[in-house]
Amino acid sequence: MIIGVAVVLVIIVIILVIYNIKISKKIQKFKNINQKITNLQVVQDFMNTIGETSSVDEKIKKINEILIEKYEIKYSTIVVFNGAEYEIKASNVDERHWESLKSLQDVDMFKDSIQTATPKYVTVNSESERLPYQKMEFGRAKSAIFFPLYIDNVYIGYWIIESGTPHDFDNVDTTVLEVIKDNIVSVLKTVVHQKTLESIVRTDLFTGLHSEEYLYGEGKKIIDQYTISTICMFRIVNIEEINKKYCRELGNEVIKEISRYIQDNISDDYVFVRYMGPKFVIAFSGVDTEGVASFINDIKEYIEQMKISLPEGTENYTTEEPSDKNIDMTKQQVTPIINVAISSYYKGTGLEEVLKKLEEYLDNADKNESDITNI
Repeated sequence: MIIGVAVVLVIIVIILVIYNIKISKKIQKFKNINQKITNLQVVQDFMNTIGETSSVDEKIKKINEILIEKYEIKYSTIVVFNGAEYEIKASNVDERHWESLKSLQDVDMFKDSIQTATPKYVTVNSESERLPYQKMEFGRAKSAIFFPLYIDNVYIGYWIIESGTPHDFDNVDTTVLEVIKDNIVSVLKTVVHQKTLESIVRTDLFTGLHSEEYLYGEGKKIIDQYTISTICMFRIVNIEEINKKYCRELGNEVIKEISRYIQDNISDDYVFVRYMGPKFVIAFSGVDTEGVASFINDIKEYIEQMKISLPEGTENYTTEEPSDKNIDMTKQQVTPIINVAISSYYKGTGLEEVLKKLEEYLDNADKNESDITNI
């Protein structure tokens, strides 16, 4: 009888073991599903962040915040080489530690990681120890994983996550972290073009206006606060004639006066740039074409009644025409003529396509045309 009871108990134990194994597998399966869902949510959050109208640096900071929140990472730092030096693009570590965090490429233990494009895990065994790359900090981080970042096989920086607990990443799923790293690289690759535009924006010397590139960066950030806006492009159609018949300096004065007048008479909510040469763009943020038409008409009427001359005391420039060499340019007055085209712009669509359409119209319009055209 004792043997029978023992056999029954053994069978029960075996059944329980098998049951526990099945339950464990199911739990693991659910964990994997949950992890995949989390990864998808993070990717979606990344994409939403890329689509926002904020600057590149703000986007990278937002991405780092998403990583910290979704994956419960204690410390996360993204460092990028900008062509001249390494700079911290995002970090939730106190700034007093940033100097050491942006110099990790010089630490021997990470050099091999960079050369082989593989992550490096470092940790300590006790609370009294510190990680080798930490110079003046003892209690902050006790374990870390270093991920070199590459775009098209070109090393661009690194991402490092840290924990205040020794051996905290011993059992972490590195495949998940690799996916996160790849997503960070994708984001950096996506926003690199925006960063380029932000860095090449210039200020026009004659007018003090931003250049065309401003429209695609900070300008777009202002415009996209609204669902619909009106983009107005105008061209000074007789500027070449003024330059040739009188002098280029008088033509520059025309550009200055028109720019000054418009700047003084439009809202700060609108974006005004010197687009190229005699072409200018005003983006009426949050205003439809009907609301703009009357205002544009008033501006056009005023500009085409201007009498512009070189300021008194200006050097007496001469014309390009040999027969007019003795004309005193400071006594000459000119009146600008402009041709205007406007079009609607909807948030989320291609601003560059709208501008291209307006520019093509003005460039191909009859030289004698001086209208306001809604395209």
